[in-house]
Amino acid sequence: MRRRTRASGVAIGAALAAVTLAACGGAASSGGAAPGPAKVAAVIKGLDNPFFQLMQQGIEQESTAIAVTTTVQAATSTSDTTGQADKLTGLAGQEFGCYLVNPISGTNLVQGLAQIAAKGTPIVNIDSPVDDQAASAAGAKIATYIGTDNVAAGGLAAQQAAKLAPAGGPAAVIGGIPGDVTSGARIDGFTKGLPANIPVVQSVAANWERQEALTQTVTILRAHPDVKVIFAANDDMGLGAVRAVANEGKTGQVQVISVDGNPDALKSVAAGELAATVAQYPYAIGQMGVDACAAAARGATLPAKVAAPVSLITKDNAAQALAASPKPVGAYDNPFTALIK
Repeated sequence: MRRRTRASGVAIGAALAAVTLAACGGAASSGGAAPGPAKVAAVIKGLDNPFFQLMQQGIEQESTAIAVTTTVQAATSTSDTTGQADKLTGLAGQEFGCYLVNPISGTNLVQGLAQIAAKGTPIVNIDSPVDDQAASAAGAKIATYIGTDNVAAGGLAAQQAAKLAPAGGPAAVIGGIPGDVTSGARIDGFTKGLPANIPVVQSVAANWERQEALTQTVTILRAHPDVKVIFAANDDMGLGAVRAVANEGKTGQVQVISVDGNPDALKSVAAGELAATVAQYPYAIGQMGVDACAAAARGATLPAKVAAPVSLITKDNAAQALAASPKPVGAYDNPFTALIK
């Protein structure tokens, strides 16, 4: 789902050289939107994951609400780095007032970003960050980044783990794609937030996939039958872990906590299966991204970084979270609202 790779200088240089050659025939445009409604291009991750389905919903509904014309394109899957890059490159050759990007990796969109930067068009980055080095090499300045503080999200999960296992005991961690920045940040926040009496005895990668997490959890439970807590870096993997715990006859003995707050996870928490999820709100991230792009297209100066809302969802507030879904369960600050009035 959120893979980050470090492109080599040669690969980035080749991509930028191709863009430079393509642009030699004419002058770059100023990139600012013409007076009137903003026109936005959005490229997001694969719609095979419900998280990004909700992000698309937030983008489209907010676009309608504020009278912005938005073209949304998505990768075929959350691992389709090349396909996503091709979509942005195609849109980069068209005239938009702002580009909204949700990259699969930190570097896979570099060629399209270079084309956009050459025109001077604003770029808003949501959810997964564009690699700073890649953006610099592309000459691309990100107008604002909007996303979850994933270290803090992992920390909330650790606090809940301490409440669920007050006597302590071993914990295990299930991450996404190896090397992924988002997965790594969540795991870092979780492991550093745990009390000393809850040591992590095993950490595995399940590539953000439910079935793989189920398989990995069975392996964990058989290698460490005394595990008390499992932390999964997203809900799909968390739900796979919940099923494995049930299959191994350990429901109630092993507490599973995950991150995302997708509808299936909220229902599982309400049913007393998944112990908790740290809900982030892709719908709100999509909304805020459109607002930011609309403001940037009209020449507004944006804050460099904006934290998206998160909430710890347990059985106590799961019904409230389900009723509010896909919107956040509580109030949150959107600094872009004032910029588009």
